[in-house]
Amino acid sequence: MTNSKAQIIATIGPASSDFSILEAMILHGLDVVRINFSWGDFQARTKQIGFVRELEKKHNRRIPIIIDLPGPRVQGEQTHTYDPQALFSITEHDKEFIKFAVDQNADYVAVSFVRDAQDILKCREVLSGLSGKQKVVAKIERAVALESLDQIIFAADAIMIARGDLGNEVPIEQIPFIEEKIINKAKLAGKPVITATQMLLSMVNSQTPTRAEVTDVAEAILLGSDAVMLSEETAIGKYPVEAVTTMEKILVEAELHKPEGKVVNYL
Repeated sequence: MTNSKAQIIATIGPASSDFSILEAMILHGLDVVRINFSWGDFQARTKQIGFVRELEKKHNRRIPIIIDLPGPRVQGEQTHTYDPQALFSITEHDKEFIKFAVDQNADYVAVSFVRDAQDILKCREVLSGLSGKQKVVAKIERAVALESLDQIIFAADAIMIARGDLGNEVPIEQIPFIEEKIINKAKLAGKPVITATQMLLSMVNSQTPTRAEVTDVAEAILLGSDAVMLSEETAIGKYPVEAVTTMEKILVEAELHKPEGKVVNYL
């Protein structure tokens, strides 16, 4: 089996918490685990991380873990937004999750609803106070973050293009071009860049993706994404293993057509 150079990040949730399912995902191309603290509790998350560490040893490979902070998220009945009045994107609750990341020896902390580079520095300050060495991912999902994109990229260790919330902030037809801009800037800075949200969303309920989704994933790789992320597909979907398997096939094929000189920056 040919493995892709670009990495697959899968969000772990009820659909993928079983040891055997998580193992199957790892065997079919999963490279990095994301734990979204907008949901779940410490006990469940500790168990999931334990499974990941056990599988690392069993298969003799490193599987980085990203702890994704909720930030100033405001949950509605069927959707969510954020508190624009929040002074920083790091909330008091986030500090608890950062401590959890340090205690569990996670690899990355992802900061949600980043406004500017100060949010990244604030996260580093909290980590430093806990003697944490975790790297910091800046999630670009607010229009205001685009105004100081260069500074955010400089301050962070990796960038995530969170297209779901970003699509609520800017005209949706601009998303492909904003995605390309962020990827190019991150590549110039030598920082890993993750393209995320709705990549294979139809696979929440279907064993096969749409043609448009396949094209979207391939285009993210052709543009230079270092990693692509599955969210609902693996967290709550009916076919988490199939989603990872399909993603890996698309990445391998896309990399056959990728322009030379676009080196992968690994998480």
